[in-house]
Amino acid sequence: MAATTLLAGDMGGTKTLLALYGLDGSGLQVLRQHRFASSEWPSLEPMLQAFLNNRPEGIAAPTHGCIAVAGPVRNHSARITNLPWQLEERALAEAAAMNQLELVNDFAVLIYGLPHFDAEQQVVLQEGTRDAGPVAILGAGTGLGMARGVHGSHGLMALASEGGHREFAPRTEEEWQLACWLKQDLNLDRLSVERIVSGTGLGHIAHWLLQKPEAANHPLRAIGEAWRRNMASDLPAQASHAAAAGDPLMIHAEQLWLSAYGAAAGDLALQELCTGGLWVGGGTAAKQLAGLRSATFLEAMRDKGRFREFIDGLQVTAVVDPDAGLFSSACRARMLAESSGTLS
Repeated sequence: MAATTLLAGDMGGTKTLLALYGLDGSGLQVLRQHRFASSEWPSLEPMLQAFLNNRPEGIAAPTHGCIAVAGPVRNHSARITNLPWQLEERALAEAAAMNQLELVNDFAVLIYGLPHFDAEQQVVLQEGTRDAGPVAILGAGTGLGMARGVHGSHGLMALASEGGHREFAPRTEEEWQLACWLKQDLNLDRLSVERIVSGTGLGHIAHWLLQKPEAANHPLRAIGEAWRRNMASDLPAQASHAAAAGDPLMIHAEQLWLSAYGAAAGDLALQELCTGGLWVGGGTAAKQLAGLRSATFLEAMRDKGRFREFIDGLQVTAVVDPDAGLFSSACRARMLAESSGTLS
């Protein structure tokens, strides 16, 4: 196979990662990577051009590319969260002098990496079987991302989802109390799953426990009050650090969070009947790996009544590579090149 250059990107409101990958008989190899401050550029087109024009001598111009974007992609266009940019696939491809450039939601893009992650990029949480059926992934970060994938003629096809915004369904009396309190505290008519299962959600849970009378003298009480005013404090990180140090109240907060997370994972597995495997990714996966391996998470995931046996048989894997989005974009770019006939 002749050496081929592919463009991959992972773009958010704060930063954009662009990379050139080489493709030869040994697979994908990073040739060049650069991080840009998104707000310093008027649009993505000049950023792309600057990146490609400054590539080292001897690296061929890419013919195909994929850029993961923080926002929904509809009709080959996307509007980026926290940036006044409207992206169009055709305009970007023309600006970069490429045959094809595809935009994919930055969580859904992980579907394209799933068949190619190696042992350093993922960790098995539950041994099980996988077949050629659907796959699914969820991940708690700023919000709760979800996506699913089905097999097509050229490999997995990613289908984006906003499943993190479905209704939160309390399973215990304590979760019911938490849900009722949080709806009132945030002045909400309904409560989505990601209000609980996300980095922000851990902050909400910790705040709920900290505002109780028995926590009046807790060292994080003041941080909890600051969280209530504007959610700008680092309460989620402080709660995790306190739990790791043995603080009983914050251990309880983390256990409530992991249980809700596990339940959401099991619900997604049933919804998608993902016999091809279930993955857990997102910004908290590597940091919370011990929790994802815990009985709290796994038992909540498996606790699905008559379908417990189905969940028990699935292989469940955590994606722990911080550059998984960029790598997955490169995997999608390779698929585009292959389906176009550029690669033999």
